[in-house]
Amino acid sequence: MTNKTDRIIIFDTTLRDGEQCPGATLNIDEKLVIAKQLARLGVDVIEAGFAFASPGDFEAVKKIAQIVGTENGPVVCSLARAIKADIEAAAEALKPAVNARIHTFISTSDIHLEYQLRKSRAEVLAIAQEMVAYAKSFMTDVEFSPMDAARTDPEFLYQVLEAVIAAGATTVNIPDTVGYTTPSEFGAIIKGIIENVPNIDQAIISVHGHNDLGLAVANFLEAVKNGARQLECTINGIGERAGNASLEELVMALHVRRQYFNPYLGRPEESQESLTNIDTRQIYKTSRLVSNLTGMLVQPNKAIVGANAFAHESGIHQDGVLKNKLTYEIMDAQLIGLTDNQIVLGKHSGRNAFRTRLKELGFELSDTELNKAFVRFKEVADKKKEISDWDLEAIVNDEIQQAPDLFRVELVQVSCGSNARPTATVTLRTPEGEELTDAAIGTGPVDAVYKAINRVVNVPNELIEFSVQSVTAGIDAIGEVTIRLRYESKVFSGHAANTDIIVASAQAYVNALNRLYSSLQSQKKPEEVSAQKV
Repeated sequence: MTNKTDRIIIFDTTLRDGEQCPGATLNIDEKLVIAKQLARLGVDVIEAGFAFASPGDFEAVKKIAQIVGTENGPVVCSLARAIKADIEAAAEALKPAVNARIHTFISTSDIHLEYQLRKSRAEVLAIAQEMVAYAKSFMTDVEFSPMDAARTDPEFLYQVLEAVIAAGATTVNIPDTVGYTTPSEFGAIIKGIIENVPNIDQAIISVHGHNDLGLAVANFLEAVKNGARQLECTINGIGERAGNASLEELVMALHVRRQYFNPYLGRPEESQESLTNIDTRQIYKTSRLVSNLTGMLVQPNKAIVGANAFAHESGIHQDGVLKNKLTYEIMDAQLIGLTDNQIVLGKHSGRNAFRTRLKELGFELSDTELNKAFVRFKEVADKKKEISDWDLEAIVNDEIQQAPDLFRVELVQVSCGSNARPTATVTLRTPEGEELTDAAIGTGPVDAVYKAINRVVNVPNELIEFSVQSVTAGIDAIGEVTIRLRYESKVFSGHAANTDIIVASAQAYVNALNRLYSSLQSQKKPEEVSAQKV
């Protein structure tokens, strides 16, 4: 494949760069759940992690390679510094994947060379060429990134790219590592590469960018116009600092405006064929899944997947939409999988109907997972007359995508009112199977519950975020609670859904505490790599 391809390759780095967002740390099982959904979404490449960084990252990459890296599945990729040990770890972890890629990188900007690497241009050039060749000895698909390419001297950048392509790189990625460039500048960088790197036709040009100035998506679209054919992005735009270019925004921009972009990819302007392989109907579900598991909430006014993205309050807008949606909507909500609540199940529905509907919604559950979710469904159905698709998604996400099951909420009981002191009694089952009960008084019922839980778990932490969202409308709606807590310099998130907000609050808090407790229990693991990431 060369840069003459007439479609855009979507490279998803949610599980690598996205996970670097403070508080978004995922365990192996959660990474696998997201990887499966990314495969259903239709991404071309999944950057599953940084195999050398830690034993946990290595195992996550390996497990995703085994289960998602099938013949018809996406390419599974691991990041690796331009160091032999990193490349060897990536190659080993990726062995189970039918289609695998090593993504190796080294800084090329003068500021990074002087202050970070303390190496000369000649040294970096030699390392880049040698390590790409070394990665090529393990597999045919090798990607190279000159970190901080956007601030690299163009002539040196061209020299490095020519050398790594000659050494076997099949994709060359141009990162705007610090989110500094503007669209016209970024487009000019890509154009300059095509005009000045003699063997560029032997590799795909990719782009990676951060959103520090809010320009990542605009930069990428300009890069496409100038010859980039792979976009490295994340679900909901999560990632370090202000995040990465948002997958859903890029995909829908290319879809809604494909007549505009078609000529840049050598297609007839009127072509209706999609510019990516993404199944757009899976976008909303993927967004919700990543938000739930990472604890990174989606702002209501977020493009494409925000709660207000298809809402109209202005009278003029409402009138226009009622007469013809095209007056104020440039895309149909159903296109991203956001449909009106369809009441399909109730408390009398059986296991087969439950399984069938979940399959239609894109959930592939094991028998054990199905049994857990079905029990929870029956509990909710006894409290709600009607169960919507959104309710089902919340039930499944909450029941089968949990933190390590160490402490478990067995009982939550609160007493509160306008003239009463909020009091909570909680019973938790410990990792050893013992049931412990304690009570506490707080400023409100949730505060009292959390104080009681802390007395049982006895792990110091600071609650830094508490958020409640309703899954559906109505007094009996399922409420989703997301919390984030800090221990020393680390942030841990928790999520839970229940028709009782107090119970959901307790479960979300214990969910986060389990992540914290698990982290403390695994302190014996080797010190993680403190490398700069692309």
